Amino acid sequence: MHYIFKTYSTDFMQEFVHLHNHSHYSLLDAISRIEDLVDAAVNEKMRAVALTDHGVLYGALEFYKACKSREIKPVIGCEVYVAQSGSRFDRGKRNEYSPENGDSADGLTSSINYAHLILLAKDLVGYKNLIKLVSIGHTEGFYYKPRIDIEMLSKYSKGLVATSACAGGVISCYIVRDDLDTAKKMTGVYKDIFGDDFYLEIQDHKTIDAEKKVLAQMPKLAKKFGLKLIATNDVHYIKKEHSVAHNIYLHLSAKQSKLTNNFNVTTDLRYGTDEIYFKSAAQMCELFKDYPEAIKSTIEVTEKCNLELDMKTNYMPNFKLPADVETSISFDDYLAIVSKEGMRKRIAVVNDETEKRLEYELDVIKRMNFAGYFLIVRDFIIEAKRRGIIVGPGRGSATGSLVCYCIGITDVNPLEYDLLFERFLNPERISMPDIDIDFQDDRRDEMFQYAKQQYGETAVAQIITFNRLAARGVLKDVGRVLNINFSEINELTKIIPVQFGKVTPLERCFDEIDDFKKYFKDAPQSQKAQREQLFDNCLVLENLNKNSSIHASGIVIAPSDITDYVPLSKVAGEDNVFCTQFDMNQLEDAGLIKMDFLGLKELKVIKKTFDLVNSRHNLDLSIEKIPLDDSRTFDLFSAGSTVGVFQFSNSKMREYLAKMKPRNINDLAIMNALYRPGPMKFIPEFLEKRTRGEKVNYLHPLMENALKETYGIIIFQEQAMQIARDVAGFSMAQADNMRKAMGKKIKQIMLSIHNEFINGALNKGVKKDIAEKIFNQILDFADYGFNKSHAVAYSILAFYTAYLKTHYPLEFLAVSMECRKDSETELQQLANECGKMGVRLMKPDVNSGNVDFKVRYFDERSTDKGEIIYGLSAIKNVGEKAVAAIVSERENNGEFISFIDFCKRVDLKQVNKKTLEGLIFSGAFDNLEPNRRKLYCNIERVIAFAQKYKLKPESRGQEGLFEISDLNEREDEYILDECEEFPENEKFSREKSALGFYLSGHPLEKFRSRIERFTTLTFGTDVNEVDFTKTGKVRMCGVISDLEERISKRGKKFAVFNLIDFEGSGECIAFGQAYELNSALFVNDNPIFLSGKAEENGDKIKLTVDQAIHIDSFETQLAENVTIKLDNTESSEKLLDEIYNTATNYMGSCGLYFQVRENGSSKIYLSQSLRIHPDGILELKNIVGENNLYIN
Repeated sequence: MHYIFKTYSTDFMQEFVHLHNHSHYSLLDAISRIEDLVDAAVNEKMRAVALTDHGVLYGALEFYKACKSREIKPVIGCEVYVAQSGSRFDRGKRNEYSPENGDSADGLTSSINYAHLILLAKDLVGYKNLIKLVSIGHTEGFYYKPRIDIEMLSKYSKGLVATSACAGGVISCYIVRDDLDTAKKMTGVYKDIFGDDFYLEIQDHKTIDAEKKVLAQMPKLAKKFGLKLIATNDVHYIKKEHSVAHNIYLHLSAKQSKLTNNFNVTTDLRYGTDEIYFKSAAQMCELFKDYPEAIKSTIEVTEKCNLELDMKTNYMPNFKLPADVETSISFDDYLAIVSKEGMRKRIAVVNDETEKRLEYELDVIKRMNFAGYFLIVRDFIIEAKRRGIIVGPGRGSATGSLVCYCIGITDVNPLEYDLLFERFLNPERISMPDIDIDFQDDRRDEMFQYAKQQYGETAVAQIITFNRLAARGVLKDVGRVLNINFSEINELTKIIPVQFGKVTPLERCFDEIDDFKKYFKDAPQSQKAQREQLFDNCLVLENLNKNSSIHASGIVIAPSDITDYVPLSKVAGEDNVFCTQFDMNQLEDAGLIKMDFLGLKELKVIKKTFDLVNSRHNLDLSIEKIPLDDSRTFDLFSAGSTVGVFQFSNSKMREYLAKMKPRNINDLAIMNALYRPGPMKFIPEFLEKRTRGEKVNYLHPLMENALKETYGIIIFQEQAMQIARDVAGFSMAQADNMRKAMGKKIKQIMLSIHNEFINGALNKGVKKDIAEKIFNQILDFADYGFNKSHAVAYSILAFYTAYLKTHYPLEFLAVSMECRKDSETELQQLANECGKMGVRLMKPDVNSGNVDFKVRYFDERSTDKGEIIYGLSAIKNVGEKAVAAIVSERENNGEFISFIDFCKRVDLKQVNKKTLEGLIFSGAFDNLEPNRRKLYCNIERVIAFAQKYKLKPESRGQEGLFEISDLNEREDEYILDECEEFPENEKFSREKSALGFYLSGHPLEKFRSRIERFTTLTFGTDVNEVDFTKTGKVRMCGVISDLEERISKRGKKFAVFNLIDFEGSGECIAFGQAYELNSALFVNDNPIFLSGKAEENGDKIKLTVDQAIHIDSFETQLAENVTIKLDNTESSEKLLDEIYNTATNYMGSCGLYFQVRENGSSKIYLSQSLRIHPDGILELKNIVGENNLYIN
């Protein structure tokens, strides 16, 4: 492709191309967005532009596509790091001239170890060599930076242009240090490698002294070696006014102490200049007017670089057909054979519709050349099941494929649930299929290793993902750098809504949210400038990359070495762990196969429950044998008893299930899809229509087929596609294109689709105004629509877990707690569920407990009569090795008879002091010694004795702590020092610290009924159930733990603490008078009643306190009215007088009601003259009795 623009200047010397540019893929270094960089070059009428990020090619394909779309030549490059000491394998002191590493701007303070070099790909050979070099820097040469060396440059130099980079470059760094001999030597080395494709780079950012030295010497070197100069600007941002935002970005990872030490973000520029922006050609020509050949070289290099990438070809892994299959058979034919075999095995009645659907899918797969992909996925599933690994029934849109069902990739027959193949694979849009696989999470890595075995260690890699500065995060980060009070910024971020899982952008917040706008527009004069600076810089930095990580489930498989196709990156903080430098989207552009291997905890729960059930009850239970029409399981759903059931555990979901009364998988799929941000608002309408059985009014009768099962509400994406087919005559492929376009909301495409839809509807006899309404209804739905295929698959998985809970509750609950032992909230909810189901959850016990939670049966034949013994490994500070040592000793030599006997017999290196404390606090020794404090006080003495006991007899001696001859089976009675047991609240608190929740008792138990009446929120509530913008003041009650008193910047005391209630725990913070007036109440282990403002804190709830009340008096303090029960036949004059006198002595605002029983009936009277103060309610309770007084 030729890049010719008539608008270019005819004065050749005024033409210039930027060839040294960094984007935000130079993490925490540059802030240019790819699209902004390309737009800047187009606006300046440049014929090309380069991307040269530091040591990475993260954004290469995104950049390439952006350039192609704007018809400007892309020059893909990288500013690599070259090890100066010789080898990329050398390790030593971290040395490099680099302002971002804190070096001085003149470069004189650094002893050189590695330096910079710009490499630009001339063609496909050069691009592939660039990929190799960049990958080697990460896989072999990484030491603070990804480094290559002269050896690798010599090997992979073909097809590359090299320039000597900045003042920290491979030649410049020696000039800066006045080592001209080495500068000359290295110039010769690089000329030998690259020949005429090596250029000596000059820069002038005006305020960097090191560059002046380089500028003085480079022309001499160029002349001496017959090389050309090339002029660049070290572009890190697009506009000059972005220098402050850039400086803030550089300091996002800085320590707070550095930011507060007279730091001025506007003047203390880390790079020492504000000139590293995208200058115009005229500015660059003026800047280097004395070096015209350096300007001309940018055009020369551009003309050398003519890289064209093939972004249409897919590179399939080298799949091998089974050994018993003829080698001449094609993938397409083999897929057809196994599909038809599977159809006959898996579908009882095969009719014409089934056969036509299968043939249609196979034909589409063949035309798209994807048969190999399906066979690869099938092989993974077969291998997993061969190993006994539980695989999910399906995930995502692949569940809509009959081929996937027939060959065993999924376990959901799409014909039974009216699932659409085109939602998965659209014959009109050639793109790689996306089949995600759920494996049990403890064995996911096995399948990753199997992929490596099958396709080669170097052909399989994990995938990178980038974490961006969304609106809330960027406000907090920039606010911290600007030294704005964190609490103030935190309050501001709470105003920002999250819609459909996406944080609302800052500009929309400013336009649409009054409180957000007021913060900036109505700022006090003294803070106005700072807040303007905050907002302006946040707008520049919003959605830039902040850091990278590994995608949670993605892997990529190539036909050969990954680096033949895409570059690899070292994973931060990990040794010898690498991932692709391209994210999921760019990998698809590169034509590589990507897959999601997800680890699902619920599959582990299912597998372990099967193992327990089959072992105990001599069964052969498996997923295939679970009947999906089991009425008892649907009874459990209909009762809302779904704690522990996959995706149906939340309290609000349980409430909706009880109202819905689901009786089939489709019902579950509907509720699964509805219970999400967006469609959740339709749940009341859906339930009302379903419960009443009302006739549904559709905008047009043609919509009924698609919307009948959901009572006229669009819930699934497939329904939108069916409406487009039935109302507008779209093919299913066209309907899927519409669905995808609506999700992206690209105006030009939307206009075209809108016109097609309206015209199609008119052709089917639909009035235009009705067609417009239908189209807009689908458009609104696009924000929240859910994939029915996924909803059905996950509802079936949920059914599996519910079936196990229904029929094998002991095993299911024991395994569920074992698999969730790292989540205190989930553990507590499951422990509560045990109580509701009549299952006793026993304290840990060193004589009966195992590593995992253990089921102990009362009845040999029963599946639901028994108890669960708490797993020892679930105790804090008690690891699995320690438990293994305990269990091994117990099984080999019998039960422990005392605490001392325990310590004498176990390996105290495995079972150390911390382990013993955890066991004591959890109650694991209660059956040997119920006084936990007694054991705790004697730990060190007993350990010392046990260690001495373990010595050889002749080494023990008679001196020391104990006389060995004194020991007998009742040794504890006189050896352990006596101590009083912990106070009850402290005992419970220590138990909570060991187990994560209260097990043997709860400090709030005696207040439970009152707490449940007066509180409005618990920490067990799912944050997705709460609209924090509408909750107002909430009331919560719990026990204080981990309290810290702090001092604010204004010198005010405040408290941060954890509050533990019946369902979970969460962070609380009490400022100002809420704390200072009630500081005596804020004590660890103290039960307390709080009110305040709730907010989302990750996946938990956080409370900012505005009122604190003693646990004993919260009921009376919050009382609005009081009802006293009286029996007219028994109430004496004296009793009535006491009530009257108390009420008159404590006159207040609480209404006083009397419920009077007489002749078998009762009436309620409101006293017109008496209103009581909260302080008098307790006295009234003493007079009439607790059961005869009710507080509202």
